[in-house]
Amino acid sequence: MIFQKQVQFSRHIKAGGRLKEFNFLKLNNTQIPTYSVDVSDERGKRHIFLLINDGGDWKISGEGLPEWVISSGHVLQQEVEACVS
Repeated sequence: MIFQKQVQFSRHIKAGGRLKEFNFLKLNNTQIPTYSVDVSDERGKRHIFLLINDGGDWKISGEGLPEWVISSGHVLQQEVEACVS
């Protein structure tokens, strides 16, 4: 049995005009680097999506996500790359 360290971190990021806490969890059971990300909106609704490395670019994968999540993709990419390096 091989032990794989679990990577999990949180970052406060300004999205949609407000500071929000994004929680990142690296999924170890995937072929390409993938993070599960969750964040809540002002009403407490949780938005859960995947951040997938697609040939050097990180893509957001999820349904029904608000625009402020999608538009913050470049900031999320910077946070993941800063954590990985």
